[in-house]
Amino acid sequence: MPSADLPLADCLTYRPELPLPDGFDDFWSATLAEAPHDGTPDKPRFKEVDCGLTQVRTYDVSIPGYGGRPVRGWLRMPAGATEPLGCVVEFLGYGRGRGLAHEQLTWACAGYAHLVMDTRGQGWSAAGGVTADTDPGASGTVPGFLTRGVESPETYYYRRVFTDAVRCVEAMREHPEVDPARVVVTGVSQGGGIALAVAGLVDGLAGVMPDVPFLCNIPRAARIAGAPPYTEIAAYLQLHRDRTASVFRTLSYFDAAHHATRATAPALFSIAMMDEICPPSTCFTAYHRYAGPKDVRVYEFNGHEGGTEHHRAEQLAWVRSLFAGLPTGQAALS
Repeated sequence: MPSADLPLADCLTYRPELPLPDGFDDFWSATLAEAPHDGTPDKPRFKEVDCGLTQVRTYDVSIPGYGGRPVRGWLRMPAGATEPLGCVVEFLGYGRGRGLAHEQLTWACAGYAHLVMDTRGQGWSAAGGVTADTDPGASGTVPGFLTRGVESPETYYYRRVFTDAVRCVEAMREHPEVDPARVVVTGVSQGGGIALAVAGLVDGLAGVMPDVPFLCNIPRAARIAGAPPYTEIAAYLQLHRDRTASVFRTLSYFDAAHHATRATAPALFSIAMMDEICPPSTCFTAYHRYAGPKDVRVYEFNGHEGGTEHHRAEQLAWVRSLFAGLPTGQAALS
């Protein structure tokens, strides 16, 4: 499908003005400092399950997320590991659930711990979504999640999701079988946007791998994307014509292109030039604004599927090289 966005040569120089909202850092510091809603902190729980695999150990995970409410996931680890492991924390694409216990084995087979975080309230396009979202926000939202609670940053859906993601990284850093100096975050589409947000909110990550990232330069994406989910924003504003300024103000606190300016860990991006879901100019906005060391793989003739297994090979080589250059057993703080 031909690209409807800027050509590659223009994307490579595309650096739009994207003003940071007032109080951005204070908002996120306060959010992450909030106590659980019931005032009682919980601990992550890891329950080993038998799913018929002999070379991979699988754990059903529950981690206290936003407000202390449980976020589910799967943790997979290579069987027989005797030393602290490097870890890949993965966030999922829009609509996906954590899947089934025996799925997604690549990272564990490569010798790493691999946590897949379930995304609260989602799981309609892939099996396994089991984490509820109990804070839906005001009525009148467009079906989906991009306008859930969009009345203010405090009520917005992705405030809860980004906090969940940070808590998952923290839990893996504290896991006795994981080396806290070798934790990488990754994700495709929505998962890539969440990974970028975590990169800006968590110090000392070993690396970040956002693939065809969603939630980047949201004002442009909402105006040019030819397919959902960004079209949810346009549909909402078709109904609520007087809310454009307030909606984009809320969304600015969750724009991964802003979080990228706070990130310092090495990053490997992927961007697809025929992507109608996450237009390439929006992904390049985050890439150009990313403050840490960075590299990008561009898939010029692919849509939102991006590089798929070709890019996974790039990631496997990148993570192996990254971890080989890091000391073990200590935080890799910038």
